[in-house]
Amino acid sequence: MTDTAIIVVAAGSGTRLGRGVPKAFAELASATILEHALRGLAGIDASIVVVVPAGFEADASAAAERARVDALVVVGGATRADSVAAGLERVGEERFVLVHDAARALAPRSLVERVVEALRGGARAVVPVLPVVDTIRESGAAGLGRIVDRSTLRAMQTPQGFDAQLLRAAYAEALARADSTDDAQLVQALGEPVASVPGDELAFKITTAADADRAEALLAPEGGRVDELRTGIGVDVHAFGGDGTLMLAGLEWEGQGLAGHSDGDAVCHAIVDALLGAAGLGDIGGLVGVDDPQYSGARGEVFVRAALERLAADGWAPVNVAVQVLGVRPRIGTRRDEAQAALSAMVGAPVSVSGTTTDGLGAIGRGEGVQAIATALIRRR
Repeated sequence: MTDTAIIVVAAGSGTRLGRGVPKAFAELASATILEHALRGLAGIDASIVVVVPAGFEADASAAAERARVDALVVVGGATRADSVAAGLERVGEERFVLVHDAARALAPRSLVERVVEALRGGARAVVPVLPVVDTIRESGAAGLGRIVDRSTLRAMQTPQGFDAQLLRAAYAEALARADSTDDAQLVQALGEPVASVPGDELAFKITTAADADRAEALLAPEGGRVDELRTGIGVDVHAFGGDGTLMLAGLEWEGQGLAGHSDGDAVCHAIVDALLGAAGLGDIGGLVGVDDPQYSGARGEVFVRAALERLAADGWAPVNVAVQVLGVRPRIGTRRDEAQAALSAMVGAPVSVSGTTTDGLGAIGRGEGVQAIATALIRRR
């Protein structure tokens, strides 16, 4: 018997999606959002409870069957809290409970397994998180306020995992007060700490029509027309010697910075050239110039976003990017997950990162700088 149950919350109305049906039952790439979400749970050692709006029980059961998942379908309530509570009532004696939003339909199995592993390792509450890469400002009646330190911020995803008895206690307290919001927040209200594991950019929440378009692009069948897909390669090299912080893959690292007119982030610059090259749109120099004063010290994400805007204007969207970093330092492997999450958030598509050395050969091998090689796949929008 498994020690884990997963409650899949699929009872939302989906008004902002604008498909005319509850969100979980809207179709993307020839399958419902719920079916895609359940496919990500196939093979997980857990019992599954799916919470749906009244009248959609048969549709949910059919989706589970197509996804090859054995699931118990129950009717939810008027609010998300009511729906989670309805799911909890049908969970058996499992020690752990995960709560997962069906709207995060592309969440990969590996993300679910990370949460389960953390629970089995001793955590009582676990949340997957991603670093916040956009600049965040406070806002008020007088307009925009101060910039918030994003290094202290994290974006939360699902599935969120809990000790079953702890989650039941949190919901009993919350429903009594009728102020339930986020599951982890309810647990924290009881004075319990919440641990985190690395999230996954694919676990974005499908809320708006633009989110649905992004999901459909990622779910597009591999048999698409060849002329709708293009690849590009980008290479960038920067020597150590900059006065600022060492920036690479959108992250700050210890040690001397890289020399350059901007922040010298060779990874971001290589990604820009790979994306632009795939679309036949030139390179980073043609996009923003090599010595424009407005880009003095600019972070790599500024150039990545500029490249994405140029691609979109020409009718292209990224599918995925792979980057290999050559250098003695920094050690990419120590923060690979963080780098991949930050870059995936920038690009809006999966980005994989690897690192290697040149066995002491050449300037890179002597530790004089860093080189990045990026390969990008893009598709016609």
